[in-house]
Amino acid sequence: MSLPTWNWRSAARCRTSDSDDLFVTGAEQRDAREFCFSCPVRTECLAHALDQEVEFGVWGGMTERERRALLRRRPDVRSWAQLLGRARSEHYAGGAARSA
Repeated sequence: MSLPTWNWRSAARCRTSDSDDLFVTGAEQRDAREFCFSCPVRTECLAHALDQEVEFGVWGGMTERERRALLRRRPDVRSWAQLLGRARSEHYAGGAARSA
């Protein structure tokens, strides 16, 4: 029996606001991405956009241009969800070890 998959979208900060504000162009994207910085599922959102190669909008606090540059720098990554999830786990595990 497989475990149910958690729907990160239900916890996204943008689900309760006008998410159209995240689909702006040019310099407005830099302002729009600040909205994402306090989102509890920012990592999952960014991983989704990178794994699906979403072209438009601000996702996980990154603009279209930033995501394209990241994909070009790391063409070897097969699953951004796994990579970013592992990095987050290691970050929090390291923080717990330092505070102990």
